Amino acid sequence: MKLKMTFKILTTSILTLTAGALAPTAFAQSRADNTVILDEAGVQNLRIETVVADEETFETTIFTIGRIEEIPANRSVVSSRIAGRVVELDAFEGDVVEKDQLVAIVESRQLGDPPPTVKLYAPQSGLVVASHVRLGQPVEPSQELMDISDQSTLWAVAQIPEQEAAQVHVGDVARIHVPSLGEQWIEAKLARFGVSADRQAGTVEGIFVIENPEGRMRPGMRAEFSIVVDEREFVLSVPRSAVQGDPSNRYVFVKDFGLDHAFIKSPVVLGEENEQRVEVIRGVFPGDEVVTRGSYGLSFAGAGSGMSLKEALDAAHGHEHNEDGSEMTPEQRAANARAKEEAAMRAAGIDPNAQSGGISLPLMIYAGVATLLALVLAQLLWNAKRTKSEGSNA
Repeated sequence: MKLKMTFKILTTSILTLTAGALAPTAFAQSRADNTVILDEAGVQNLRIETVVADEETFETTIFTIGRIEEIPANRSVVSSRIAGRVVELDAFEGDVVEKDQLVAIVESRQLGDPPPTVKLYAPQSGLVVASHVRLGQPVEPSQELMDISDQSTLWAVAQIPEQEAAQVHVGDVARIHVPSLGEQWIEAKLARFGVSADRQAGTVEGIFVIENPEGRMRPGMRAEFSIVVDEREFVLSVPRSAVQGDPSNRYVFVKDFGLDHAFIKSPVVLGEENEQRVEVIRGVFPGDEVVTRGSYGLSFAGAGSGMSLKEALDAAHGHEHNEDGSEMTPEQRAANARAKEEAAMRAAGIDPNAQSGGISLPLMIYAGVATLLALVLAQLLWNAKRTKSEGSNA
């Protein structure tokens, strides 16, 4: 019984030591398999850019779409108070006019030489969005001649799904993206809700007032909305552009802290996301430099410089590493030096085994291990025999 217990303890110890020795090797091999090393040209071609992952305020948002609309109160009409015909026209559709600027002259139908005229002025500053009159055209007091719209401020109208409308309140902030403006984002607060819902689309209008000082936005333009409905502090997140892979296998590339132009593929577990950032639950640490621009290209890139992880680490640290990039143990360094010495001897025509009486190194190791095992087995057998003898005497 004691013999079996001793053998079990010996076996368990050997397995534990073996697992402990293999764990760092497995980790190092994983790093080697997931490290992409580029040369300077590769970094420039992929236009690699990185950001530092940090814990900050994370916003929960509702994403929806909508349109830019004109504010009804900002439109005015030019008309004539007398019947007649247009004898002068000074503003046309698409022109920007100032308040009280002359836009047309109407000649009265009353007799006279010349007949009396009436000058028409712009009632407000803005853009002539419609013109319904031509030079020489007869006009009546009830007729609209021009429409002028002040588009320095506009409405951004979001179509909010009814099931999410309860989370949105007047005063909530939204980031608004108008694709025709490029990557620019505009912040605005919810001013009011629409007076009715769209029965077919199942949406409610949310109206935001936005500034348009340069006049680049026009009514009817498409808009995208990220309405902020909640905030959480100290959340680790990365830009959405950093995340690659399919929904079941997400990963990012983290800049290696010890090597230039080296990037480690790191699997991640993600949480919530908004239009700009993604919460990272596991796989990235605060302070990691995460690749944003060029991350997609890295997914298909190899070792652009032709340099392995071992070669890169050797060059960076000034000493040799294993093929998987792990640090060499003193025994590995000694074995490596011995292998180089034997290779040099063979190159010089000298048999390295002859220097030790013709006994090769592998044979010496085998003999030592066999001797050790024989001694352990003899000790175990002797202990078992003594125990049995003591039991018989008793």
